[in-house]
Amino acid sequence: MAARFALRALRPHARAAPAASFRRRQLCAPAASEKVTKICDEVCQLNVLELTEFLELFKARAGLSDADLQGGGGGVMMAAPAAAAAPGGGDDAPAEAAAEAKEYFDIKLTGFDATAKIKVIKEVRALTGLGLKEAKDVVEGAPSTIKKEVKKEEADEIVAKLVALGATAELE
Repeated sequence: MAARFALRALRPHARAAPAASFRRRQLCAPAASEKVTKICDEVCQLNVLELTEFLELFKARAGLSDADLQGGGGGVMMAAPAAAAAPGGGDDAPAEAAAEAKEYFDIKLTGFDATAKIKVIKEVRALTGLGLKEAKDVVEGAPSTIKKEVKKEEADEIVAKLVALGATAELE
């Protein structure tokens, strides 16, 4: 334990949290277990580079993607209820009924008009947040999934946009 503190003292980028502001934050923070508080204290001591490295390691070990962590982090938790809501009981249920009961859909780009290629790439970039090269690779690699687990209303709007630009897309 003493060696850890000695190493911190040797690191030029190590910084100590100001005691007064730390105490103020502690009073306002929600109650947490001692284990969680200790982990939080350790993470707060990391510099920006170490924090980035920690987050990448955490995402890899937890099996998370950037999309799972965006928008409040509900992406992983919402996948199970959507799968549970889909009727999987009988062979008599038609595919249409299963599609209607499904709450979240994947948007799949199945093709595009060669004259509208640039417009489709721009729209895919806007929808996914990909860079130009990555969006181009997705469009040229059709059929490919553009977005996953999108609500029905939003998915219909996206498909309509893509079709209006000259692409063919479908919901899965």
